[in-house]
This record gives sequence, structure tokens and C-alpha cells, in this order.
Amino acid sequence: MSRDLITNLIPRMYRIKQTINNPTVKNVEEEIEKQMKKILPLIKSGNKIGIAAGSRGIYNYKNMIKKVVEIVKAVGAKPYIIPAMGSHGGATAEGQIKILENYGISEEKIGAPIKATMETVNLGITPEGATVYFDKYAASLDGVILINRVKSHTDFRSNVESGILKQIAVGLGKQKGASEIHRYGIYGLQKLISSAAKISIDKAPILGGIAILENAEGTTAKIAVMPKDKILEQEPKLLKEAKTLLPLLPCFPLDVLVIQEMGKNISGVGMDPNITGRYLIRGESDDQSKAIYRIVCLDLTEESHHNATGVGIADVISDRLLKKIDFEATYTNVVTSGFLERGFLPVVGKNDTSAINIALSCCNKYISKENARMALIKNTLEINELLISQRIFNEIKSLDAIEVIGEETLNFDHEGNLNFPFK
Repeated sequence: MSRDLITNLIPRMYRIKQTINNPTVKNVEEEIEKQMKKILPLIKSGNKIGIAAGSRGIYNYKNMIKKVVEIVKAVGAKPYIIPAMGSHGGATAEGQIKILENYGISEEKIGAPIKATMETVNLGITPEGATVYFDKYAASLDGVILINRVKSHTDFRSNVESGILKQIAVGLGKQKGASEIHRYGIYGLQKLISSAAKISIDKAPILGGIAILENAEGTTAKIAVMPKDKILEQEPKLLKEAKTLLPLLPCFPLDVLVIQEMGKNISGVGMDPNITGRYLIRGESDDQSKAIYRIVCLDLTEESHHNATGVGIADVISDRLLKKIDFEATYTNVVTSGFLERGFLPVVGKNDTSAINIALSCCNKYISKENARMALIKNTLEINELLISQRIFNEIKSLDAIEVIGEETLNFDHEGNLNFPFK
């Protein structure tokens, strides 16, 4: 079937907002300053202190890092920003600096130089037999403070997933550390992150970590500063708490989920499987409680620097997303992870209209404008406000947690691309 001959099945859409009670830290700088007292006695005047910064889009991340820089300077120490992002940025120091700059993290804006290297030192062997790598420059400093969000991982389930420990083992492990852990597959992620991080905590100049929890709106829910001897004990508890704050789509099952944008700043795999239920890891089951038959993705965020890791999670993408993909950067990340399926290329619609209609027409059942169960979201980080089809709207419009904003027409330009409803 030609992409030009597909019937227009796009249904009437309604904008709704989920009303959720979200815990919030109103002033992150004040909270960090108050809690940094747990680490400050370990820092002496003249010390060189690394502040590890990752590649995720964390709310107020730049301001948090800047505050830590100011606190370190105030005691007479010298702060340096250390990229802690494994193989991201095309596994180059220049690429990792670029990612940080895209978040507003630069020497000019933060007040501390960025020291980026892909070189590592070998700190030992885990009980499981994996080599532990650690950023060579960071290993030479007097102290390292990690700053990262604690959340559910996109690949696996364990008592430790994404957070400070992963930033130590994988982020500061650089490409070698990331590859070493990922080559063991899911077992490596479930077991080796903690094992490798423990060795790094014991042998590297780690002072502690600043854990960030985010609420369903993607803003800061909690900050927890942990001295290094408390990280292994406290992070699993923070992960349990973070999982209670996860946002959820209110409208399963879905025939089609349209995602306005994917990207590395949104999720490690572009589209968070904790939202979509689709992990795309061979041998691992998807989350059947999140029933979505087809996923469409229309664009790639600028902050991704053309890295489209996770694009294979979608069934259909638009041509405009395809044109933004740097396959070298994407494949570097995908091959390092070992989950090749996430780099597979979906069916490509010549424009957004085509991509959405391809998905609607391939749902393994009869679809009409009246019965289509379709939702459209900005990305998997921001789902408090979304567009839903008339069929779903009729089912959930009276729920207490739903605020109805009104019917909304999807506007497409002369090339058939959607004028994005979420800014």
C-alpha cells in the first residue's frame, strides 16, 4: 500500500490535564546548601573537587550544579565539572562537553571548568569477575561529588536502578565501564552496578552523592545528600520512593500512542518504557498492564545531539525524525548497551500525517475515527497534559483526577507535518 493512499483515520481529539498531588522542593538551592553540611567537613581548603554531571534532562540541574560549585568555592576548594555519562556524546570528550553545554552547564555559566576525558583507570574486579573502570581525571582529584536523579531504569528491575550508584559505575566508568557492565546483559545491570560502584566508593576519592527525586510533573520532589558510606544503604530506599511518584497515562488500553518528541534528555532510550510499558529487550517481557498496540514518534529533541537510541521502540516514525538521526552516535550508544533492537529503524511515514495514519491502519482490528483509542503526548517526561481521542474522552471525562480543557483540532502544515500542540 502506498503511503499516499492510506485513509485518514485521525479522530477528534480533546485536551485534558491530570490533577496529581505532587511533593515539591520549592527552593532547590537552599535545600542543597542545608544538606551539604553532611559532606562539607570532608573538603579542605585547596582541595580539587570534581562534581559529576550526567546526560539526563533533570529539572533545575544547572542551578543545582552551580550551587554545589559555589559551596565548594566557599570553603576554599577548587571545583571541576566531570562528565559522568558512560558512552554518551558519541563516546568522545568533546561530545560529552557539548551535551553539558546544551543544558547550560559550561565554565562561563557555572563558574567551574569542565574536565572531560574518556580515559579510565582500573580499580579492580567485582566478585562476579567484571573489571571496574573509573574516570582517570576524577581519580586524580581530592574528592568527587555525584549529582543525579534516582528513578526506575529503562532496561531492568532491581533494588538499585538509575541513580548515584549507576552514575559511579557506568557514568564515571566512561565507555569502558559502560561496555563492561552492559556486555553481561540484564544480569550485569541488576548485579554489577552495585558491585562495581562499591569498589569505586572504596578506592576512588568519592565524597558522597546528591540524589534527586522528581514528581509526576517532572519537577524536584526531594533532594537527599548522602555521604559515601551511606549511598549503598540509602539509594534502594530512595528508589522505592521514586517509583511511587511515577506519572502514568490515564487511558489504557491504546490503539496508538503518538509521541511528539523523543530524546536522550527525556530518557536513556528516548521514550521511557516505564511510561509506555515497551522495553524491547529480547528475552524480557513488556509490561502488559500498559497496553499500547502502536507507538508513533514524530521528532528528536535538539538536546539529543542526533542520538536516537531507542528509536526502535516506536513502530512508526516521521521522515523529519529520520533526517535528524546520526547513526554513528546512535549505534555507538546502542552497541555499548547490547540491546540492538532499540536501534532498529521503524516504518517511516513521509510526514506526520502519514506516520499517524499508518499506525492507526495497522492495529490488527477495524479502526475508524469514532472508535480509535489514540493519545498524543509531548514526551514521556511530560504527561500531565495530553490529547485523547473522542472514544477515550467519553470514558474518562467524568473522573475526579481529570480536568477537561476542551476539544482541540490537530493542525498540519502544507507538508503534512503536525504543528506541535505542546510547546
